[in-house]
Amino acid sequence: MKAYELGIPGAWVFEPPVFPDNRGQFAAPFQVAAFREALGFDLVLGQVNQSISARGVIRGVHFSDVPPGQAKYVSCARGSLVDVIVDIRVGSPAFGVVETVEMDPTSGRSVYLAEGLGHAFVALEDDTTMTYLCSTGYNPGSEHGISPLDPELGIPWPKGLPQVLSEKDTQAPTLAKARETGLLPSWDACQELYRSQREGQR
Repeated sequence: MKAYELGIPGAWVFEPPVFPDNRGQFAAPFQVAAFREALGFDLVLGQVNQSISARGVIRGVHFSDVPPGQAKYVSCARGSLVDVIVDIRVGSPAFGVVETVEMDPTSGRSVYLAEGLGHAFVALEDDTTMTYLCSTGYNPGSEHGISPLDPELGIPWPKGLPQVLSEKDTQAPTLAKARETGLLPSWDACQELYRSQREGQR
């Protein structure tokens, strides 16, 4: 499996070998050994989520309080999408940076987001299905959002698509407002968490 880190520290792309034949294809989007080799620790699995989205649906930008935070390993099981990672960790050298990754079942490509990063995606076709391996279970009290249409972020959403958002995402604050109100995780708190993960699994 090929693995590489994006321009945002803690955001990784994993690309498995894909084996097509006359029946279809086979791939292993998540592999423990490849993950450990890249990150230096194992992904602790707290919950598996799955969403099905119509063309043009935008979900996010979502994030969790740190600690405990919620890391995600996301894959596209059907359809196609553009995945979006945003560094919202106050004090990070990449604060405000946005990265995008195209995902579909044919490529088998997956994305890992460390705790403290913001996550969003847009479905490029109907019935796009995303699977999330999450390090912690859902905790509504620690879940937050930032407006995916915040001009300061400037997320390059594909043109020519309808933009369908939930009421919660539509009303989410801008990055600046979230920072001003102390909603965002700090780089230092995230670094401490990452260190404890590596040291705890040596």
